[in-house]
Amino acid sequence: MKVTKVMIILLAVLMNAKVAAQEAGSQKQLLIKDFDDHFPISEALVAFDHGNNHAHSGTDGTVKLNIASFPDTLVISHKGYDDVKWVITNDDEKNKVVFMQHKPFQISEVAINHSSFLSAITKVDLNKFPVNSAQDLLRKVPGLFIAQHAGGGKAEQLFLRGFDSDHGTDVSVNVDGMPVNIVSHAHGQGYSDLHFVIPETVNNIDFGKGAYYMDRGDFNTSGYVDFKTYDRLSNSMIKLEGGSFNSKRVLGMFNILNDAAGRKSAYLAAEYNYTDGPFDVKQNFNRVNIFGKYNQWLTDKDYFNIQFSTFNSSWNASGQIPERAVNEGIIGRWGSIDPTEGGSTSRTNLQMNYKHIISPSEQIDAMAWYSKYDFNLYSDFTFYLKDKDHGDEIQQKDGRNIYGTEIKYTKNFSLPNGSLDWISGVGFRNDDINTLQLNHVYHRDLLLNKLSDVNGTETNLHAYTGLVWKTGKWTINPGLRVDHFIFNMHNLLDVEQLPSGQSSEGTRVSPKLNFSYAASDNVMWFLKTGMGFHSNDMRVVIEQQGQKTLPYSVGGDFGLRLHPFKSLIITPTVWYLFLQQEFVYVGDDAVVEPSGKSQRMGADLGIRFQPLQNFYLNADINYAHARFTEEEKGKDYVPLAPVITSTGSVNWDFLHGFSLGLQYRYLGARPAVEDNSIRTKAYFVNDLMLSYNQPKWGANIQVNNLFNVKWNEAQFATETQLKNETESTTDLTYTPGSPFGVKVGVYYKF
Repeated sequence: MKVTKVMIILLAVLMNAKVAAQEAGSQKQLLIKDFDDHFPISEALVAFDHGNNHAHSGTDGTVKLNIASFPDTLVISHKGYDDVKWVITNDDEKNKVVFMQHKPFQISEVAINHSSFLSAITKVDLNKFPVNSAQDLLRKVPGLFIAQHAGGGKAEQLFLRGFDSDHGTDVSVNVDGMPVNIVSHAHGQGYSDLHFVIPETVNNIDFGKGAYYMDRGDFNTSGYVDFKTYDRLSNSMIKLEGGSFNSKRVLGMFNILNDAAGRKSAYLAAEYNYTDGPFDVKQNFNRVNIFGKYNQWLTDKDYFNIQFSTFNSSWNASGQIPERAVNEGIIGRWGSIDPTEGGSTSRTNLQMNYKHIISPSEQIDAMAWYSKYDFNLYSDFTFYLKDKDHGDEIQQKDGRNIYGTEIKYTKNFSLPNGSLDWISGVGFRNDDINTLQLNHVYHRDLLLNKLSDVNGTETNLHAYTGLVWKTGKWTINPGLRVDHFIFNMHNLLDVEQLPSGQSSEGTRVSPKLNFSYAASDNVMWFLKTGMGFHSNDMRVVIEQQGQKTLPYSVGGDFGLRLHPFKSLIITPTVWYLFLQQEFVYVGDDAVVEPSGKSQRMGADLGIRFQPLQNFYLNADINYAHARFTEEEKGKDYVPLAPVITSTGSVNWDFLHGFSLGLQYRYLGARPAVEDNSIRTKAYFVNDLMLSYNQPKWGANIQVNNLFNVKWNEAQFATETQLKNETESTTDLTYTPGSPFGVKVGVYYKF
């Protein structure tokens, strides 16, 4: 009897011990996601209250936990997110989804040694000074300077790293990964019209300077910019704006689908713009934009997105005017020589994205996109230089279908003293160009002469592979990219040309090698090196019979990221770039201008300072020295290359909802011709923004050109001849910068 009792007691003890052991050794799995877009968050820190144990989430957002005892409190944290505290009990389900919410970005939250450092910086800038135009968006990119001309309907003129990139020749511009640059465009290689983007839909901006990135190819000579739109909206919104020069804007953003489980979301945005502008000839500028986006997590490991955008724009333009015409009183500052300039353009885009998370360390991203594009521009740059009777007005027409795809594979390996990411990708882009014309016309209506009329296709096939090796305080990033171009062109004005037209091909291999060293949490050194290539125009390639089809570039950046205290980040950089050849197809004249070898060197300085939570200051100062290497000294200046540029702003939040912001932009004088005998004029312009924001509504007053300075925005040295002149003159022609103007806006969220 006693033996039986002892056995029963021992059995009970063993069973309780087994249950306790099972409970103590229970394993849980968390899936950590972003509250807004429901994407997995990698490298989130999960710390236990009991003991000193911790874990990190993988690339798919999952983290496996061995719980020592119940209950326990987990603290989940990540830069840029509010901490999440989760009390875990043994009754909880084994797999738990935890959502983390973004908190307002502060300088103190930016990690200088993180791969997303640059986008984090622009995120802070975006939050502190909101945008409501494509120009505002571009001005948020540190070091990128823009100018606008021809009535606001044309793409902006871009300046970066000593390049006057015209409308995008040397800067790769993308939206959600889809290329914006148009190859072999009627108005100039790389034409990048960003006006199909509704500014309020942009969540963040990713950018990089130089050609050091294996996943960036065509047009990435001086750098790249990628605008990221929101995947979901927190609220629907209506915004109304109006102001000087009969300007008006209406915006609507509407939540269509936002299920409680967070697996699906959809929204629609629409925008209408109109302005007469300050010019004597009313701009009659109209633009309509529509944007829609749908996202769905098909499973915990499969994500699908489809988005659509379209815009249509038309305008009148006063164009560039000769400086002497204003000085001599022939026209006023807001007048025009040819009042019939202007144009229209449209672009419709369809894009699909798919992500498959193979495992916590492995995933595939795929994108496919299609664009239908049309462009029709009337310009007059030389007036009566060539045609004394009708004038020199030209028409540039472009019509095409563009489609492409990108596939990227990422694999992470854990190493004893670090980690290794292997990234590879392939893709292609094809431009089916059905119309590409340059015509001499009279007052838009009469065709006088066809100067160029071609069609054809341009195809880019590319592949890349590289490693991101993190070991100790070092990050080493070798990469290799291959681009192959196929050009096919049919000259419709050449009756002797073969029916199949002419073709050419070119290949460029671009190695990259980047290093960074995190000396501490506050100091990081970096060295970026790499080769790239200068984009080329189909018409240039065919005319030059494949010579220097893809001239190479080689350069390097050496810099420092300093975070001396929580409220300050300083990023000084010195850089160098050599370009095998600067040759550009000048769409305005239908001629090829090979310009020879060049080199550029310079320095950038970025400052972000937030001494108080409600006070923020930023400034970017850039210097560039650009010269041709095969010309004699004094005649080796690269025309219109920027020398000194600077942008910045200061923002003060006060009285529980009010915000006051003042921003500036400065462009220094620069050579307009090779011998520096004609120089552009420097300008310094300020804009002011006063806003009041509440959770459901807000209002703002924006003052452009606060001090009403007279400044010239787009400036060129051009040979022109006016109606009553007997000889031509080469001097500055310019588009006057906008005068003092006020815009008032109100919005309501629901």
